[in-house]
Amino acid sequence: MKKLLVEEIVSAVECLCMEANYNLGSDIMAGFHRALKDERSPLGQEVLERLIENAQIAHEERVPMCQDTGMAVIFVEIGQDLHVVGGGLTEAINEGVRRGYYQGYLRKSVVADPFERVNTGDNTPAVIHYDIVPGDSLHLVVAPKGFGSENMGGLKMCKPSEGLEGAMQFVVDTVDRAGGNPCPPIIVGVGVGGTMEKATFLAKKSLLREVGKHNPEVRLAEIEEVLLERINRLGIGPQGFGGVTTALAVNLEVYPTHIAGMPVAVNIGCHSTRHKEITLQGRDI
Repeated sequence: MKKLLVEEIVSAVECLCMEANYNLGSDIMAGFHRALKDERSPLGQEVLERLIENAQIAHEERVPMCQDTGMAVIFVEIGQDLHVVGGGLTEAINEGVRRGYYQGYLRKSVVADPFERVNTGDNTPAVIHYDIVPGDSLHLVVAPKGFGSENMGGLKMCKPSEGLEGAMQFVVDTVDRAGGNPCPPIIVGVGVGGTMEKATFLAKKSLLREVGKHNPEVRLAEIEEVLLERINRLGIGPQGFGGVTTALAVNLEVYPTHIAGMPVAVNIGCHSTRHKEITLQGRDI
């Protein structure tokens, strides 16, 4: 049985909150550059150039790339042979978020009650997803989620008779309705199957996948390509100003489901779809 000190977790989350907001992933930056070569709209090209410049400034000056520094979403894989020492894991993660958003001068965007709307003042609590896995390490992914894009997602409990085409049309329609609101070029996360909450989880988690990396199942990768083509034909373009670059990627994940249903969820990531990760190794203490 390996052990991990709570303070190590707090420090890791604190750092990841800042790094995720300051440093856009190299895969998305590469996607911007590819899009810049393909984009035919002069205004769309200019927007992409500005997004590249913005990300570079954020990296160099260590400032947030967007004023919406998001609600902290944390994906946790904890080894079943790991023991957290010195406190609770959830409390440690929230303390890391608290410190990261304070030390990093990141906007605090969380309200304690969805009806009363009083700000918690420290961007906690985070939304935390746990997965117990073999081993004795702790893997953390911090994915700050802005709500310009989060508000544009959708869920449809499709009938099985609607089939693949019905599911695909819902995805395209959701992006079409979103228009420029989620700050394109976007990453489109799609989850199909399971139950209502499983589909939405799959859609959210799929946003962590590297841009340009398809689902390993060929059949699903082909669906991703078709969806990306159909979405980019909508003409929404960078920041909604028109063009052929509405989305950089469509990431599809599926899960077994009930004979009577076909849940389809869409979670949209904006042009600054952010996430940073770390693996902490347990040790003998």
